[in-house]
Parts: sequence; C-alpha cells; structure tokens
Amino acid sequence: TELKKLMTEIQSNFKGLGLLEPYCWKKGEACVIRGSDTVWYRGKVVGLGVSTFQVQYIDLGCLEKIPQCHLYPTTLYTGIPPFCIPCQLYKTVPIGNFWQQDAVDCLQELLTNKEVEIHIQELPINPWGKLSINLYFGGISISSFMAYQKYCTTEDSEDIPELGLLEGYIPGLPSYVLPSLPDPGDTFPVRVTHLVSPKEVYISLDASKNLVKQSAAEGDGNCDSALESLDEALKWCNESVETFPFLTHFQTEMPCLAEYRDGLWYRAKLLSIEKYDPVQILVQFVDYGSYSVLPTSRLRHIPSHLLKYPAQVVRALLAGFKPALYDENVERIPYAPEWSMDALWAMMECVEGKQLSASILAFSPIVTVSLYGDDKNLVHMKLIEMGLADLDE
Repeated sequence: TELKKLMTEIQSNFKGLGLLEPYCWKKGEACVIRGSDTVWYRGKVVGLGVSTFQVQYIDLGCLEKIPQCHLYPTTLYTGIPPFCIPCQLYKTVPIGNFWQQDAVDCLQELLTNKEVEIHIQELPINPWGKLSINLYFGGISISSFMAYQKYCTTEDSEDIPELGLLEGYIPGLPSYVLPSLPDPGDTFPVRVTHLVSPKEVYISLDASKNLVKQSAAEGDGNCDSALESLDEALKWCNESVETFPFLTHFQTEMPCLAEYRDGLWYRAKLLSIEKYDPVQILVQFVDYGSYSVLPTSRLRHIPSHLLKYPAQVVRALLAGFKPALYDENVERIPYAPEWSMDALWAMMECVEGKQLSASILAFSPIVTVSLYGDDKNLVHMKLIEMGLADLDE
C-alpha cells in the first residue's frame, strides 16, 4: 500500500536517535517521531513542555507525550495527505459531555486494529474538521452499544431491550413460512429433532423425512417434492455460499444462512447477541430447532427463494406430565431448573431415532401435543415409571 511505501522510505531516511542538539520547537511543527517500537512515523507537535512534548501521529491519529530526543524536525513529507481521517460519532453525546476513561478503554478494547464499517452522515464545514459517522463493528452500531452501556446518549439510539443492539431495521422484514399442521385429534407421524427440555421439543411432521439427506420415502407427493426442492436449493447454496455477502446489519428474527459445525450452511434466523468482543450471535436453525452461537463470519445473507419453503419443524409442548418434586441434590437443567438432567437424558433416550406419532391438543398459545412411541404408548410414561416426572391431569 502507499502507506507501507511511505513508511519504508521514512525508515531509510532516518536512523538512530532523534535530534540531540538544542532546537526551538514550535507548536504545529512537522516532524518524525521515533515510537516505542523504534519505528519512525510522521507527526506534528501539538503541545510544548519542559522535557516532554505532546505529539500526534499523523497517519495513526493518536496522541502521545514523548521526550524531545525522540523527535526530528522535517518538512520532507508534509505534501502527502494523512492516511487517517478524524471522525466523530454522529449525534452521540458522552455522559457529562466528556468521554470517561472507562468508556475510552471499552472502545479501545473493542475497536483497536479491527475492521469496521462506517456510514458517513455529515461532512465537516472545515476541511480539517471531524467527519460525522455511524460506525458498525460486526454489524453492531457502536453508538447504540455505548448508549446501552450508559456511556453516552444518541438521538438515533433505539430502545434496546433484552435482545440488545440488533440494528438495521428492515421494513417488511421477510420471514419463514410456517408448516401446515394436521387437525386436532388426528394422529400423524413425527420425528423429534431437538429437545429444549423433557416438556418442550421441536418436531418434524413426517418421520420418514431425513432433513440431512432429504430422502422421501412416504407421505404426500407435494410435500416430498417440496423437501427435495429445499434439499436442492440448500445444496446449490452450499456450492455458491462464497458469493453470498456476510451480514452487516442485524434484526431479531431475521432469516439468514448459518454455518453448522459440520461445515455446511443451513437456513437459520437471528435471535440475540450473546457477546460483543468478538461479536457472537445466537441463531436458531429453522429446519431442526437447534441453536448455536456463531461469529458473524459464519452468517450470510439468504437468497430470497429459500424463504418460500416452510420451516421443517414446529415447537411443541408435550401434554400429560410435569416435573417431579424438586430435589436440590439432583443436577438440574441450567435454563429449565424445574427439570433434572436425568429427566432430559431419559426423554432423549425415549425419542431419539424413534418412529413416533403425535396428536394435537391445542394450537395456542403454543402447539401442545400428545406424543406416542413406536409401541403406541405415551412417551412420558417412561419418565413417570422412573420417578423423573409426575402425571399432570
């Protein structure tokens, strides 16, 4: 790059220490600075002192106090424009009109040497003034993030609830089509694809369909062709995924493509931000029900034609049982402490890879079903026999 060429030239022209003989420095004077890494940089004097001067690194923007012996006056490179641009966050005011040191430390830790995206909002009146920008790191608005942390206020900051900072509102945000459900009372084949707890599961409405291989062995012909088409569309996406742009803005429930741990890309939706440095997003794979926390490098825009296929699973509550009496000496599910880990493992053993059937009892507020094993008995009876659950009449 041009900056690297300039730095190489400066190193070849200046060697050793700075100017050791007395010199009458002036505020604003151009110089080169010998940094703590012994590399020479372009700079200018911005403050005069007795033994140390405050200088600014022209191509880095940062300020530093250093001894006079680490400076050398020169006008060799004053005709070359700076390689950095002074910026300020648009319509963002620090609490107390002054950035506190902990806020500065937070920004430095978050942004130093990181690739960011900027949206220019206003040009400065003075050509040497600061450019007003919105700055995004991993798709996160830095202004909104700092406001969320109570470091500042911003006119454009949205009300950021528990999901936090999912920026970039998209009018008419597209969403996945929900699968069609059988009538209440009808019994139909299902497969459990993901367990949240013994009581809450995700079910695929046709157990003959394997969503990984997408083979269709039985069932309605239109459903078969839809699944085959979804499989073909996902196969094409995996072959062409490098051509799809990474996500730069985020919205709760926003559809996307997400890379699973098997290295393949699947349909997913964004749920929340779990971590900020580096940015980690909680997503749900809509054709399985499972969750994963992923970096933004594993999230890409989804082609619009993949949204026409219904999600392949339904979230459901299982009827007829409830947790056994609480025992504090038993290991609990961290996010569902009313259930023991033993109950979760037992339910997994009852449903994983099994030919199951279900009957819908209610559609709202959440789909509620009776779930039967391949022996036609209610699957939760096993947990009740083991003392891990009680009947819920």
